[in-house]
Amino acid sequence: MNLQDIRDLYDYNDWANRLLLDQAGRLSTEQLNAATPHSFGSLFATFKHILDTERGWRGLLMGEGFLPDIEADEVPTLDALRERWAQEEAHLRAYLAGLSEADLPGVVTYPGDAGVMRRRRLWHCLFHVVNHGMQHRSEAANILTTFGQSPGDIDFTVFLNHHLPDPRS
Repeated sequence: MNLQDIRDLYDYNDWANRLLLDQAGRLSTEQLNAATPHSFGSLFATFKHILDTERGWRGLLMGEGFLPDIEADEVPTLDALRERWAQEEAHLRAYLAGLSEADLPGVVTYPGDAGVMRRRRLWHCLFHVVNHGMQHRSEAANILTTFGQSPGDIDFTVFLNHHLPDPRS
């Protein structure tokens, strides 16, 4: 994994997040907050969890420790959540812009479950954030589909087809 690969994954991550948020903008407040059997109970809560996780890991990687979750009253609407997410995306992009290839194999140490210290390569942590988001975006896509607002294909390869040049060119 190299730095351009990481940046490509984050381009994908941001594209997929925006795609789902755009589809969610077609739902009513009641639909956004409707109870679902998925991990976080509602579409809105699922989006907030993805954002909280991206923000938390960025804080850790920047030496601030895991940042606390955003309070619900800080993002009471989908528009407020989008605005906060755009800010987070900018912070994360600035962090990524400051990395070098030599940083990627570096080790990040952090407290895991039950206080057990974890040691991971930086690139593993960066990849985890995108992979974690994909897990919950798939739940969000399912919720959107149940409300008649399927986001369509959100696979990495679909993103590549439309956003990155063919490597043979």
